[in-house]
Amino acid sequence: MTQSGRLWCKAVFTGYKRGLRSQREHTALLKIDGVAKRKETGFYLGKRCVYVYKARNRTKTPGKERPNKIRVIWGKITRPHGCSGAVRAKFRKNLPSKAMGHRIRVMMYPSNI
Repeated sequence: MTQSGRLWCKAVFTGYKRGLRSQREHTALLKIDGVAKRKETGFYLGKRCVYVYKARNRTKTPGKERPNKIRVIWGKITRPHGCSGAVRAKFRKNLPSKAMGHRIRVMMYPSNI
């Protein structure tokens, strides 16, 4: 019997790209589980990432028959940030601030191996 595994790895939205007195909401900072050095982030550059959340109202979702409350915001990992394994990501719509500290899924595609 084959066991299906997940095709994504866990990450946490830690905050926005920022300077001392300003923050840029168009770029999110992610901490990927198991990545502790800048060299290890190279595998994840260009990978798609997604923030999955529940909304109040039900809407039609592609591929589903019945409306549901699940919503997603897609993005892409663009480059490393700092030396401790964090990465920068751009999302189609800026992530809401309530998402800080919450789970982001980093998909294992597109593959660059």
